[in-house]
Order: sequence, then C-alpha cells, then structure tokens
Amino acid sequence: MRIGLVYDLRDEYRALGYSEEEIAEFDGVDTIDALSGALEQLGCEVDRVGRGEALAARFVAGERFDLVFSIAEGLSGRSREAQVPALCELFEQPYLLSDPLTLAASLDKAVAKRLVRDAGVPTPDFAVATASARELAGWDRFPAFVKPLAEGTGKGCEAGSVVHDRGELEAAATRVLQRYRQPALVEHYLVGREFTVGIVGNGPDAKLIGICEILLRDGAEVNVYSLHNKELCEELVTYAPADDAEAKRAGELALIAYRALECRDTARIDFRSDARGEPYFLEANPLAGLHPHHSDLPILAAQSGIDYVTLIGMILDAGLKRYGLTRPLQERRRA
Repeated sequence: MRIGLVYDLRDEYRALGYSEEEIAEFDGVDTIDALSGALEQLGCEVDRVGRGEALAARFVAGERFDLVFSIAEGLSGRSREAQVPALCELFEQPYLLSDPLTLAASLDKAVAKRLVRDAGVPTPDFAVATASARELAGWDRFPAFVKPLAEGTGKGCEAGSVVHDRGELEAAATRVLQRYRQPALVEHYLVGREFTVGIVGNGPDAKLIGICEILLRDGAEVNVYSLHNKELCEELVTYAPADDAEAKRAGELALIAYRALECRDTARIDFRSDARGEPYFLEANPLAGLHPHHSDLPILAAQSGIDYVTLIGMILDAGLKRYGLTRPLQERRRA
C-alpha cells in the first residue's frame, strides 16, 4: 500500500525567512520520521511528498497513490488546512482525515462553535471582531479570553489574552487584528478544569481513545495553554489522565461535537469547565499533531495503553474502511 505523505516542514519555511511563530504549526523532521516509520511498520510504502504544491505537481504529472496522508497545515487563510484535501478531491485521490468542509469549519472557531451549539454541546458565550475592536463595545462578560479566529497550536494565546475589563479587551482584540491580520474571537473565560479528548473512527464507529486534563506547572504562562507552554510542554505542562464524572462528561460531549462537525478518522476536541464543573466546548482539531511524544493526541493515546504505531494503524484503518478497503492480512498481523 503506497502512501503519499504530505506535510509542511519547519526547516523549509525557516529557510525562506518565515518567523518561528509563523511556522509554529508546521512539523519537524522528527515528526515526519516517526510517522513514516509507523506507516512502514504497518506494511506501507511511504513516499515523502512534502508540501501541497509538490503534491499538485505530482497530480498534474499523472501520479496517484493508494492513499494520501496529509498533515499539512497550509500557510494562510481560514481554509488553509482544507487545501490539500480539496486538491485530492479535485484529482479523485483517496485520502485520510477530514474533508475540506470540516477542516475549514473547524479552523474558524466561531463557525465550529455555532455548529456544535446547534447539536446541543455548550460553548462559552462568544463574539467576533472582524475589523475593529469597537465591534465588541457591547461585550460585558468578564473575565474574557481573546484569541485569533483561525489559528492553532496556541498561536495568539498568551497571558494577556485573559482580560478583565473593556480597556484590556480592546487592547487584546486590537493586538490580534493587527498582528495576525484576521478577526479576533472573544469568549467568556471559564475558570474550571481544561480537558482534551482524543477520538478515532467514523460516524457510529467513532470512539474515545483517551481524555486528559491539561495542568500548568510552576513557571508556565498562567491561565492559558499558550504557544509558549505548548512548545515547552515537557517542562511546563502535565497531561493527567482523567476518568472522573466531569472528564467523562467532556468525553460524551466530544463525541457529539465530533459527529456534528463530521470529523473523519481522528480528531482532538478541547473543553474547559465552568466553576460548577460543567465542560464547555472550546475548539476541535481534526488535523491534530502527531509527534509521538510532544503532541496531545499521541500523549493521551499512550496514557490509554495505545502505542504510537497502533494509533497510526487505527487512523489508517478508519480511513480505509470509509473507502471499503482493508490492509492486507500480513500488514494487519505486522501491526
């Protein structure tokens, strides 16, 4: 089974002059090596294609794969994560993970919130400033949290994102609008526990593979799972397995959100609880990071006894099942 592996490599963009923040969502060689190695252990032949532009050139030249496995985030725009899947659909190429609509809707956090809210999943009150912080003049829910509308990996999330009055709100929203050149999302800041939930599968077969609580250690940026804290997670973050009633409720809601957004194959769903211990949906990550030791999804899977190769095999099998395919018997035995 030949897999075309598509990704945005940090080193390539760094060489082109992009800043560390601009490439924060992209992957290092160690992630590509680990993912390739896992797929090879599962019996696949891996072709490291690289960026979406390289995949487009291959398609135009007439090349196809049994499957494309894309972890490419794209460089700009609220539909950037959808670019490679859309390209695959244009060229009738089977691929893993969610489709363009789900990826675009999930990256736009306000759209995702509306969709899951309609499905009965609570989400904090929120508003969006598209051009000016003055659009938030009527906001009165404090404390509040301000972040970019369509970023991941904690980009734009920092200690100053938690605001307590109108002056702080205006300053934080203006910073997001100017720095990231995109709308600013403001939501009511919840003071309870923070959970991330891992899911694998499709439709009624989708299942939880783990729930963990995000706990910030001494020395971390306080009150926020920020880019800084994520980049230094081994030093600043504790990922604690959680299976109490509050965590289980987050898991139940995560499955509803996963299905409402029509996520495919795998995703990670984030929640934060209010002061009463009620979990609220924050965002969905249908293109979750796959570094074996640094990314949340493999971390929580490992805490549930699912090693990295097995996790990748579960994702692969879920995608193959959508196409009515299975891995050859000898490959499944090898897994």
